[in-house]
Amino acid sequence: MIRLDVCLNRRSLRCCDGFTLIETLVAMVILSISLVVIMQLFSGGLKSSRLSDNYTRAIFHAREKMEEILLDENFTDMATEGEFSDGFEWKAQTLRLEPDQGEEAELPVDSFSMFSIKVDVSWHEGSKEKHFEISTLKIGEMIDD
Repeated sequence: MIRLDVCLNRRSLRCCDGFTLIETLVAMVILSISLVVIMQLFSGGLKSSRLSDNYTRAIFHAREKMEEILLDENFTDMATEGEFSDGFEWKAQTLRLEPDQGEEAELPVDSFSMFSIKVDVSWHEGSKEKHFEISTLKIGEMIDD
C-alpha cells in the first residue's frame, strides 16, 4: 500500500521533479569542455599523422637517392639537385676526403680514396621548410684527376 503522506510531502516531490537548472548548466559545461578537448586531440593526431607521413616519404626519397649515388662507380666531387614528382626537393653532394697521413698510418694512402656523400631532402609544410639529411662515407680505388 502506498502512503499518500510521503508522496504529498513537499520535500519528497521536490527531489523527484527532475534536474534543476544549475545541474543542467553544469552538465552542459562539462560536455562542452569534453568535446573541445576531444576535438583538439583528434586535430593533433591528424597533424602528427601528416607530419609523420612527410618525414617517412623524405626518408624513402633520401635513401633512394643515396642508393642511386652509391651504385655509380665513378666518384668525383660533385653537387647535384632535383625535384621528385611529389614536390620533395633533393640536393646531393659528394666530396673527396684527404686521408690523414700521420706517422702511424698503416695503409698506403695512395691506394684508395674516400668520399663523403650527403643527401638532403626538403619539403614545404605550410610556410615552413622542413629538411631531412643523411650522409655516408664510401671508400673506393684511387682515381687520378
